[in-house]
Amino acid sequence: MQYEVSEAIPEDAKAIRKAVFVEEQGFHNEFDLTDDVSLHIVAYDGDDPAGVCRIFPDRGKTWTLGRLAVLKPYRGQHLGANLVGKAEETARSRGADRLTLHAQERVAGFYKSLDYRDMGIHDQDEGCPHMWMDKLLTGSTGNEPEDQAS
Repeated sequence: MQYEVSEAIPEDAKAIRKAVFVEEQGFHNEFDLTDDVSLHIVAYDGDDPAGVCRIFPDRGKTWTLGRLAVLKPYRGQHLGANLVGKAEETARSRGADRLTLHAQERVAGFYKSLDYRDMGIHDQDEGCPHMWMDKLLTGSTGNEPEDQAS
């Protein structure tokens, strides 16, 4: 996979988000003004777009990740986790030390597996249960192997 980071929302990003969030999941308010201030990350399998997410600065050194979507043929191949990793790397390179996200509750386990934690704020987005999660981008996540003396 190759990853492209763009300041303007690419047509490929729009197509993926429309396919996943609008056509597949039934959301209506998919595109918003936040798209204008976000970095958009699109994953490509050769020339074919496969997944997308966006990140944007929120408060201070906190950035927000959103609109993570992977097309059906690419699911189950760790592309979502790789996109989150690319988003974390990109945000960190621009000064972020924390990433927040507004996850659908049904996929909270996915984000927990990537060391995101429940911030305790649960709400609805177009009738779908969501929750705010975050992750510190500095220091240890607790999942690195410990150094072993020899």
